[in-house]
Amino acid sequence: MSENFTTKRFSRSDSDRFLTGVCGGIAAYTGIDATIVRLIFVVFAFLGGGVFVYILAWLLMPAESEQRSLLEQIIRNFQGKPSQS
Repeated sequence: MSENFTTKRFSRSDSDRFLTGVCGGIAAYTGIDATIVRLIFVVFAFLGGGVFVYILAWLLMPAESEQRSLLEQIIRNFQGKPSQS
């Protein structure tokens, strides 16, 4: 019984992106259409929290082609450590 388990990685999308790839990454991780995720963010933005959550996700989610998040790269740069991918 050999099963192939692939691990999902929570990351911003490099291919399905409108602004920063946050919604495309969430859609790929959850299996929901990216348009629906974008609409949910728009609704939350009108309710007052969507913009903050989007910016926070942008800072915390690494891009598909990166190993570290943007926030981690900024902190490592501030500490004087090399920001290797």
